[in-house]
Amino acid sequence: MADAKQIKRIIQEYVPGKQITLTHIIANPTEDVYTKLGIENTHDSIGIMTITPAESVIIAADMALKAGGVAIGFMDRFSGTAILHGELTALTEAFTHANAGMADKMHFTVSRVTQN
Repeated sequence: MADAKQIKRIIQEYVPGKQITLTHIIANPTEDVYTKLGIENTHDSIGIMTITPAESVIIAADMALKAGGVAIGFMDRFSGTAILHGELTALTEAFTHANAGMADKMHFTVSRVTQN
């Protein structure tokens, strides 16, 4: 047994908290980004939001849409991911509105809106 290899095992657990883990805006994405995401190139910015628990993405995306000027490019209630697109200022406002709503009404921890 002394010659046996040490096998390291990693156990990963999914422990959902009430948090928006990412709100990021890609200003002026390249055509490749639109193609890989499978959404039509609208010459707008693209925003990505990830949330736990995953089903909460429905609520946060609804809040963002109600802020106006953005559309859903993709949303998955199983991974907690939403991809929105619209003008840069509209996406910034939508994410700010969604973050504030989720923090105030649902007591989520939220990330700041980042951009590149």
